[in-house]
Amino acid sequence: MARNRTFILYGLALVGFVLLPQLISVKYYIHLCVLALIWVIAAQGQNLIQGYTGYVSIVQAGFMGIGAYSTALMGMHFDLPVWLTIILAPFVTAFFALLTGYPSLRVKGHYFAIVTLAFNMVIFIVLMNFHDLTQGEAGITGIPNPGGKDALFNWRDRETYYYFVLIIAALMTGLAALIVRSRIGQILVAIRQNEDLVGAVGIAAWKYKLFAFVTSAMFAGLAGAIYAHYQSFINPEIFGIAQSLDAILAVIIGGSGTIAGPIIGAFFVVFLPEYLRFADSFRLILYGLVLVLATIFMPRGIAGIARDLMEKRRGRT
Repeated sequence: MARNRTFILYGLALVGFVLLPQLISVKYYIHLCVLALIWVIAAQGQNLIQGYTGYVSIVQAGFMGIGAYSTALMGMHFDLPVWLTIILAPFVTAFFALLTGYPSLRVKGHYFAIVTLAFNMVIFIVLMNFHDLTQGEAGITGIPNPGGKDALFNWRDRETYYYFVLIIAALMTGLAALIVRSRIGQILVAIRQNEDLVGAVGIAAWKYKLFAFVTSAMFAGLAGAIYAHYQSFINPEIFGIAQSLDAILAVIIGGSGTIAGPIIGAFFVVFLPEYLRFADSFRLILYGLVLVLATIFMPRGIAGIARDLMEKRRGRT
């Protein structure tokens, strides 16, 4: 019964997202919705390693950068079709995640967070200084849209891209839900609760941690590739540590260890800074204050609070 109710809620939410562009008169808000949906993909990946496995990774934006630059460079240097480079980008990201994941996951807690933060810094430095490949701070311009010039749909129209990203975000959310509800997901939750006990019963916890880390990176690589083709321009500044912290905050604020949480949190971290533009000088201070207060007073996130309210309502009825 509870599962049917959940499916109904997700179905209604999907219908709402489909109708959303028709209800928005200002095109800029559609642009923000596209960015938020891209962040939904990255946040769902972040949730796998952070919310379900219990390891805080501060490299999600770095992986987005690898995905964004790999799709752009494969198209420029190998003349591959856009759709193919978007598909290949997560696998390129997975390769780098494999190289760094095994040594990183040998440490736990705050040490893992520090190692991943350092890796994000390395990615940022390489993107900034490897001018022959990445064009450095100037970035890469003229990244083509998925459809090309003779496409059936007008990919320069924001509504078209909105529906494209919505489909991808819905599919990746569904994939995250399948992983969570599988045996792998149960083991990830067990690792979060008591990793030593998982090892004591004969389960190789490091394999499942590595799976979560690499899968999280693939989500981020896909998000980065979609972002690159949407904006048609990328530079290293948008793949720094601050953006990785946004992915972490999206999970915390939305609801860590829930499927709905990253969706709510992604829209929160995209739209809140925009609504604070009325206080331009203090915008970042207010943004940080709101996030700190939300983290302290809403440890289970918005999705957790909503679930508690629904359970109380059921108890009364």
